[in-house]
Amino acid sequence: MSGHTPDHDRGLAFDLATLNRRRVLALFGGAGLATLVGCASGSTGQATSLAAGATTTTTTTTTTSAAACATEIPEETAGPYPGDGSNGPNVLTESGIVRGDIRSSFGSSSGTAQGVPLTVTLTVQKDCAAYAGAAVYLWHCDRDGNYSMYSRGVTDQNYLRGVQEADGSGKVTFTSIFPAAYDGRWPHIHFEVYPDLAEATTAGEPVKTTQLAFPKDVCETVYATDGYGASVRNLASTSLESDMVFRDGHDTQLATVTGDVATGYTATLVVGV
Repeated sequence: MSGHTPDHDRGLAFDLATLNRRRVLALFGGAGLATLVGCASGSTGQATSLAAGATTTTTTTTTTSAAACATEIPEETAGPYPGDGSNGPNVLTESGIVRGDIRSSFGSSSGTAQGVPLTVTLTVQKDCAAYAGAAVYLWHCDRDGNYSMYSRGVTDQNYLRGVQEADGSGKVTFTSIFPAAYDGRWPHIHFEVYPDLAEATTAGEPVKTTQLAFPKDVCETVYATDGYGASVRNLASTSLESDMVFRDGHDTQLATVTGDVATGYTATLVVGV
């Protein structure tokens, strides 16, 4: 894989060795693991395709039933590349981090991540009610499986990272690209939920740190397009059942994904914190 760094999400033991006291307390001071219920919802205004030579394939995957009250999402490792100040660089305190379109870098960086368009819509709930005003910090790898700010060749970039404030219905929406499948991990997105925007942009204490997974059929369709060649091999060598994060129960963390390669995909999930 181009620019692959072998330390991608090597597990909780590895992460604890790299995290500061704030992150360790967050991992072990909470109420424990619980479950998440995913909820499909419609979305409009999808981005146009950035993938050169992409072919049109329509795939619709429904993974869970709608629920009025989402049970709590499990706490998961942030991995070794959070960019939240707990393990090296801190993007959260940089001007420009609050944005919906995370495809391009900001500030002194100017790179843009290429790939099949993806819109991510999360609906955050607390105590069965919309968590209005909560802030979500979301990040993931690029089409080559690299993480901005950390991986070789993209340490000077900060793309595919952003913060959004939840609206009155608890929703946040990010415009991004479909992430790669890198060696040893199922395709996923990381995110942290903060009580408010001020707490997020000062790198305060997150309410929840967790991950979102993608359905296999959508991944296979996306990875058949230009630029995702390494992901085809990596996806074939792992599964949700063997993934170090999702193997203990993944159904409630599996996003509902609709769309196609030509017009882009939309991933939706209801997140109980």
